[in-house]
Amino acid sequence: MTQAQGRTKDKEETSARRRFWTILLTVLSVALGGYLLYRTLAGYSLSQLVESVRALPAGRLAAAGGFAAASYLCLTGIDWLALRAAGRPLPYPRVALAAFISLSLGHSIGFAGLSSGAIRYRFYTRWGLGTADVAKAVLFCGVTVAVGLMALGAVAVLVHPDLAREVTGLGKGAVLAAGLACAGGVAVYLGLAAWWRKPLTFRRWSIEMPPLPLAAAQVGLGAVNFALVSACLHQVLSAVSDVGYLAVASVFVIANAAVLITHVPGGVGVIESVVVHLLPKTDVIGPLIAFRCLYFLGPLALGLLAFAATEAVFRWRDAGGASREAAPARPS
Repeated sequence: MTQAQGRTKDKEETSARRRFWTILLTVLSVALGGYLLYRTLAGYSLSQLVESVRALPAGRLAAAGGFAAASYLCLTGIDWLALRAAGRPLPYPRVALAAFISLSLGHSIGFAGLSSGAIRYRFYTRWGLGTADVAKAVLFCGVTVAVGLMALGAVAVLVHPDLAREVTGLGKGAVLAAGLACAGGVAVYLGLAAWWRKPLTFRRWSIEMPPLPLAAAQVGLGAVNFALVSACLHQVLSAVSDVGYLAVASVFVIANAAVLITHVPGGVGVIESVVVHLLPKTDVIGPLIAFRCLYFLGPLALGLLAFAATEAVFRWRDAGGASREAAPARPS
């Protein structure tokens, strides 16, 4: 066996091991989400669940749907910024199409960074981007999610610490430490963007900090996105409770931190368990089902249709180009 063949075999074995662990982690995550969802819904019959959703006012559902749509619009803006940070900007309509399809599917598939990144790769490489460019854009989007979550968490905790203590059950010191840690993380990121010009290296990876204006836009768009999703959840919860917006935002930050740790697809069961645990005196099953339909299942259906349509268009264009290349030249 030659040295090149040995390297190829090693790469294939490494790829096979990665696929195995990815599949295993996905199965375990789905199982965890299913268990949490079953534990949350076990005390309700199907008719009770249907009636709890039908009892929600149409106005609240419409407002929640508007906030969900605004969140996905915000996410397309994050992708647009990511491509500018990578130095390979594309027209906004193309970015919006790729971002919506990748995120509407990635939110429900799980391991959103990998699943949505793979779909982005399929779109962006067809439009001239290289693998490194797509990787930079996906990393930019992932960092935006993290700093946006920290920014919203800092605001929700530090503006109303007593409310955060009531919602989380933590002591005053722990709540203050969590809020300061979130604010400090955002401040460190912006400071690095302002003053650190060398690439940050970790083992084989090298990361370049974006300019301060782009980093500030990251923090702003990331926080606005989570604020919009929190507003969507707040609208449906307000139909059955007088819970305030900042309380819902605090709960949502905690739930999303749990989702990021568990990687459960769509946060199935995790979001429901956290909200039910932190708001035990309120029957929130109907609002939670409505929230999942509006923010996850509805966009998932639209994303699948759009993905199928764009794949059909891509294949039709590829087939047309291949047939033109294969056609014999006409004599002049």
